[in-house]
Amino acid sequence: MHTLHPKLQDWLSGFNHQTAQKLAAGYKATAIGAREALADITRQMVAPGPAVAWVNEDLIPGREYSVPVRIYHPQPEQALPVLVFFHGGGHVAGGVGVYDGICRRLAAASRHIVVSAEYRLAPENPYPAGLKDAFAVAKGVFGALEARRLPCRKQLSLAGDSAGGALCASLAGKAQYDASLDIARQVLIYPCVDYTLTLPSIEENGEGHFLTKARTAWYFDSYFQHAEDRRQASPLYWEFSARLPATLVISAGFDPLRDEALRYADKLRAAGVETESLHWPDMLHAFLNMESLAPDICAETYRRIGEFLNRD
Repeated sequence: MHTLHPKLQDWLSGFNHQTAQKLAAGYKATAIGAREALADITRQMVAPGPAVAWVNEDLIPGREYSVPVRIYHPQPEQALPVLVFFHGGGHVAGGVGVYDGICRRLAAASRHIVVSAEYRLAPENPYPAGLKDAFAVAKGVFGALEARRLPCRKQLSLAGDSAGGALCASLAGKAQYDASLDIARQVLIYPCVDYTLTLPSIEENGEGHFLTKARTAWYFDSYFQHAEDRRQASPLYWEFSARLPATLVISAGFDPLRDEALRYADKLRAAGVETESLHWPDMLHAFLNMESLAPDICAETYRRIGEFLNRD
């Protein structure tokens, strides 16, 4: 029987106590609270990222919305491949600023140009607004880089954690039938690929392990506001073919989303897709946002991401 990492356990005990106190005092889930909580945890436990040679912001136009992005180019004199990153936060929270340190680490580890997308969030912008923004960024990123006269290689990979992983997997799934979107590789970090909340780890880890079943259900209710078929929206249940990109799936043993990540990797392998798994049995969901509690594991995760993205 695996056990939670000791430092995470100590922190989690305090977090659960504070959560119980807030609920007893009348706390109600709102987008404000969700956004502030993720930002505060990340700010407290992820130190400012390494220096990146060229960091600037831009807009990538879409049909409905011009998506703000932050571009991290670790070697602006060289044409590097591109990694578009979609942050987590249940489609409700997170943002480019919150994930700045994480994106700097990704740029340093991967030697890719990292483009972090400020896609629209629910409940103000429900499904499929964020997904449309993800498509706009993936399809428009090379044009944006060329407009800035930044040297780049025409090789696109995707990465995302949690809900950002859902956006990556959705883009990859759609790209099977879209010749205009060529995705070389994708990195799914404890991804949300099943909106049905039916797999065993949802119950096993759904209470007292940071991300709860109730909080996940609230995120999904905020995102899906028009009686959409949530199974149909879940990349886990789409067609899996050899046209999907090579994929690294990163999962955590105490994550409610653990089983969908593992099952997604299994389906990729069955379809003949190059698939690598990195499973941390003693970790929680969102452990990259808790780096100071498990720095060695986070460092190894970034190293493995960089290794995977640069594999021939």
